[in-house]
Amino acid sequence: MINVVFVASEAAPFAKTGGLADVAGSLPKALNQGTIDGQPVNVKVFMPLHVKISPSFRDQMTYLGFTTVNMGWRTQYVGLLTLHYDGVDYYFIDNEFYFKRHALYGDGDDAERYIYFSKAVLAALKMIELKPEIIHTNDWHAASVNVLLDYYRKHDPFYQGIKTVFTIHNLRYQGVFDPYIMGDLLNLPYEYYHEERLKFYENINILKGGIVFSDHITTVSKSYAHEITYPYFGENLDGIINKYSHKLTGIVNGIDYDVYDPETDSNLPVHYTVTDLSNKKIIKKQVQERFGLPVNPDVPMLSIISRLADMKGLDLVQHILDELLTLDVQLVVLGTGEKRYEDLFKHYQYMHPNKLSARIFFDQHESHLIYAASDLFLMPSLFEPCGLSQLIALRYGTIPVVRQIGGLKDTVIPYNKYTGEGTGFGFMNYNAHELLFTIKEALEYFKDPVAWPKLMTQAMQADHSWETSSKEYLSVYASLLRKA
Repeated sequence: MINVVFVASEAAPFAKTGGLADVAGSLPKALNQGTIDGQPVNVKVFMPLHVKISPSFRDQMTYLGFTTVNMGWRTQYVGLLTLHYDGVDYYFIDNEFYFKRHALYGDGDDAERYIYFSKAVLAALKMIELKPEIIHTNDWHAASVNVLLDYYRKHDPFYQGIKTVFTIHNLRYQGVFDPYIMGDLLNLPYEYYHEERLKFYENINILKGGIVFSDHITTVSKSYAHEITYPYFGENLDGIINKYSHKLTGIVNGIDYDVYDPETDSNLPVHYTVTDLSNKKIIKKQVQERFGLPVNPDVPMLSIISRLADMKGLDLVQHILDELLTLDVQLVVLGTGEKRYEDLFKHYQYMHPNKLSARIFFDQHESHLIYAASDLFLMPSLFEPCGLSQLIALRYGTIPVVRQIGGLKDTVIPYNKYTGEGTGFGFMNYNAHELLFTIKEALEYFKDPVAWPKLMTQAMQADHSWETSSKEYLSVYASLLRKA
């Protein structure tokens, strides 16, 4: 059996702030269905025991014991609990000093919290005598595992021979901190403070460490893997990424087809299938009633389900909102984020209550309802490593309008009016009126009683499950093990 330890700061359904949690909650399940050179794969997920994890999950966990790690001059407790959930073994690192917080990220001691987490994972593996063939870390919060493992291998036989994979979900978030933490928290010798290692201008960069010290790097779409080799998308790391491009692979994310399925989704009042879409209009009617919008099945419903932030292209939406709302459309927005965008949508809801419903919170149940009820889904991102929302929209027969960048380019095929092929609509330049023009183009096809149902069917038939992508990850694992 091939043992893989998957390390992430969040995983659905236990704790979630974004797409990383969806990946950590669904990819391991798919990987466990596969084999490497005829041997079954067993993926175990390690994450912090965040205080926001529901008591219903905590009550099912089994306590395995504890060990300690040194954090500078302090010795810190490492408790370990486990839970078998949906075919995967999850392990939770317990320390209330670090993880009894209202937010997963954003505290002033995030560097210490997640360096502790990385040390705790490595210590816990030794405590329970679990020596995996591969450790697969995700984003800067777990990248210290890769750095520390490089050092530990030289001093402890237990850690020798373990291969590492590091996945970049969003290069913008890097874990850049004062260099004092290298000695004080990481407890690494000064030789690691070097341009070819952790040094980043006059700081240290933990994500850079993940790139340098992993055996293989992946990112979450093929286009994004190419884009980050250029300065515009490289976030000041394009130089080091180009140096290690020989070990970089882009693998597009998938979604869990058991969770997102219009035929069985328990969040929906009625269900529909790719061969019978009629109930989609019933869901639309219920959403219109619930959100205070005029009930009319013939008015196209547009939706945005997103973190309300610049990178999601909401400044483009802001520029066209007046003109968009003069059209015969309804717009539903679900999400939280930057105050200016929260206020923007609240203001326009006040000005156009029959056209816009602003749901300035996040609710998983409502998100499923909106995906299913909508006709068009807007995602005009400035950059998008992969994106999961457009994949969910496709699954529910809701047609995405996207900017052709990163993972959006890889997953949404622009509609071709001559051949009828495609799964959505796309535009290239980061331009508000290109977005508006593309929405208007999509609205024209919405009126076509032949073309539109065919487009919905093609969207629902597109395969964005983890089945294909998980095989690509297994191929990466296999190549590393064959080099051992």
